[in-house]
Formats: sequence, C-alpha cells, structure tokens
Amino acid sequence: MSIAVRKQEPRVLWNHFADLNAVPRPSKKEERVRAFMVDFGKQLGLEVIEDAIGNVIIKKPASPGMEDRKSIIMQSHIDMVHQKNNDTDFDFLTQGIDMYVEGDIIAAHGTTLGADNGIGVAAIMSVLSSSDIAHPAIEALFTIDEETGMTGAKELDKTILNSTILLNLDTEEDDEIDIGCAGGVDITARHDYDLMPVPNGYDSYEIVVKGLNGGHSGMDIIKGLGNANKMITRLLDAIQKRTDIHITHIKGGSLRNAIPREASVKFASPDHDVVMNRFESCKKAILDEYKTLEEDLVIELHKIEAINEALKVADSRAVVFTLLGIHNGVYRMSPDIDGLVETSNNLARVTLSDGKLEIACLTRSSVDSSKTDLSSSISAVMQLAGMDVTLSGDYRGWQPNPNSEILDIAKAKYIQLFDHEPRVVACHAGLECGILGERYPGLDMISFGPNIRGAHSPDEHVEIKSVQKFWRYLQEVLKEIPKA
Repeated sequence: MSIAVRKQEPRVLWNHFADLNAVPRPSKKEERVRAFMVDFGKQLGLEVIEDAIGNVIIKKPASPGMEDRKSIIMQSHIDMVHQKNNDTDFDFLTQGIDMYVEGDIIAAHGTTLGADNGIGVAAIMSVLSSSDIAHPAIEALFTIDEETGMTGAKELDKTILNSTILLNLDTEEDDEIDIGCAGGVDITARHDYDLMPVPNGYDSYEIVVKGLNGGHSGMDIIKGLGNANKMITRLLDAIQKRTDIHITHIKGGSLRNAIPREASVKFASPDHDVVMNRFESCKKAILDEYKTLEEDLVIELHKIEAINEALKVADSRAVVFTLLGIHNGVYRMSPDIDGLVETSNNLARVTLSDGKLEIACLTRSSVDSSKTDLSSSISAVMQLAGMDVTLSGDYRGWQPNPNSEILDIAKAKYIQLFDHEPRVVACHAGLECGILGERYPGLDMISFGPNIRGAHSPDEHVEIKSVQKFWRYLQEVLKEIPKA
C-alpha cells in the first residue's frame, strides 16, 4: 500500500513517488500525468511550459547564495512500461500502481513498479518543492514516451532550454555514472496468410511457455535470459521436423523493450505420438539449458478443442523458419569498453491471429554501423519469407565524453561521500541524452540513479537504502555546480 511507501525516508521523495504512481502513465497515454505535472508546478508558483509534443518544463530560480552558478537541466521521463503477469487483473489506463514494502525493497503486486523513471521524477519534484535544498537555477524537463519511441526527446522544442549542463536521473546502478548509451531501431514485419480447413483426424494443441524472468531488453540482454518467443519456436521446429503442423495462433511478448516472459501457440497435427515425443525431448533440453538462469520456467502442452482453420503446412514452416533465423540476444560486445554490449536484438513480440502475422524487434547498438548491419540481417530473413518489413523509431546513441566538467565534479563528490570511486560507464540502454544532445548541441551530460532491479518486468523493484544514497548524492552534486 502507498501508506507504507510514504513512511519511508526520505519522506519527501517517497511521497512524491506515491503521488506520481497514483496517476496512470503508460507510454503514449500520458495525458493525465502531464496534467498532474503541470498542476504540480503551478501550485508551487513556478514557471511551467508544455511544449507542442507534450513535454513539461518547470523552471525554478536558484536558491539564495547559488545565483552565480550555471543553470542546469534536471531530466527524467514521466511514462512507464506497462507489464503485468497474465494472472494479474490490472488496468494500466485506469488504476494507480499497487505498491508494497518488503524489507529494503519497494515493488508492485503483479505489475511493473514505475521506479523506471518514477524515482528520477520524484527526486526532481522533491528539489522543486524544497525550501532548504541548495541548488542553481533549474530547468526541470519531464519528457514523454521515452519507453516506446523517445518521442518527447526527439520532438523537444529547441528554444525552451538555456542551460549547458544536464543531469539525467534514469540509470539503475547506484555506484555508476553513465556517460554514454546505445541507440536503437524498431523492426516490424507483417504478412497475411490464407487459412485452410484443418484435415479430419488431426488433433489440436496449445504450447505455453511461462515463468521466465523477462527484464530490460537492453540492460538485461547480456544475462542470456530465456526468450519465450524463441522457446516456442524451438518446440514447434522440433515437432515439424517429424510431422506436419498447421499453426493458427501465436501470442508472445508485448513491448519491444521487454524480454518476453510468456508465449503460447496453437496448432494442429496428425500424429499424436510424434508431437508428444518431440515436445518432451525439446522441453527437457530447454529446461536443462536454462535451469540455472530460469528456475521458475514452465513449459506445457495441452490438447485443446479442435481447430477448424489454420495456416498451410508450407506457411507454418515459413513462420517457424523465420523466427528461428531472427537473431536474439547479444550480437557483438564492445572491443573498446570492457563488459559493454555493443549490439543486440530482442525478438520482442510475435502475434498470429486470423492469418495475420506480426513480428516486432528492437535492435540496439552504441555504433550506428553495427546497428545497421544487424537490422539489415534481420530484415533480410523476414523479407526472404515474403514479409513486409518496416524500420522505424531510429535514434542515435550518446557518445561518451570522458573529459566532461560535470563528470569530474560528480566523480570527486562521489569519492568524498562514499570513499571509493564510482564506475564511469556507458550502458546498453536507450537513454535520452544522445537525442537531447542533438537537440541542444554542447550539453555537458551525465546520468545516475538508484538500484532498480527487474525494470520492464513485473519483478521490478527499487532498493530503499539505495534511494537514500542517491538522494544524498544528488543534493551534494547540486551544491557543486560551477560558477557561470
């Protein structure tokens, strides 16, 4: 319950987070949270601007004694990933997030928590509403639709902001300072298939894969976690190697930036013994491969009511072969930054219904040429199967600047506070900094935040002590902003 959340320290931040999480705010449906942020700024008597695309900017003058400092942009996005477990009854368009406290974590019942990027938003709100925090003049930038297109950053009005330093509060490790990130491109393939009557004597089946960890398709891709779409494809391929199949329905994954946790497929086949034997053999292999990473993985096959119409055998094979051919996971590690994924792809969503197939991927890379290489390879596989392929939502990465002035300040303050050096990193996620840097050339940018685990999945949670550390650090960095 939000009451327990509101009792945590720092109370000002957690109260703002609870207020924010009471407002529905899925990506592309931010009307209510935009109004909430506008009203918040106006109630404080601050200058509030809403640009044409829907970003909200709140400007606050410097606190007494800080008037001679450089002004800064504090930036977070107000939308959140809307993911829930299949057995969770929840409507992201009408309900606030149902939170709970357990030990040192705050999480949500069966849904994403929205700590990504709600904690960053709440921290900025806490500075804006404060009367006793030292800070320079602030331009608080709350962007929309970060999670499904970076639309707010891409369309940000180029005339509203005047600062030369940007603090992005959207990373998820409290001992890191980020100075670079990956770009990305959405790949969508569509094809319409003719349906045929299923022959007499065929049995109908449903395969279900569930219980996977899922997670952020950028930050978690290096972990080698299971992809439900890939798993049902392997199972179908194992069966079709020995007998015909007619596929009628596929539903796997949802959002491009979330590793799919669950998938299901319905099909008909003439040989029950072959179906069962091939399924059990492939199921055992998958469970053995993922027993360390995916302890809760469940793979089931059920007989279902007879399917009347489905894809032809040749078309069913084409669908399976296409899904097999699409690369999923890490494609290339960075040769320059140890441990950094350079390029990857997430086979995010597969749907087939009434003969209409759609496949959605998100390809990421910190190197544009490598992103083009992988997206071209994936598109080629889809096009060979006769599918219509569209690339959209392309955005550039954020090129690291190791000589950044604000980075030097942030590193020194971190060492002073915590007696060890922070990790200065680039991440394999789509931060808005690269796009904002294009809109406002010359911005000196860093990104930092608290420990958030399981982002983009219903397992998302944030560590209370880490938020306390982050809040203390943020306030101290604000004091060190250099003179203009």
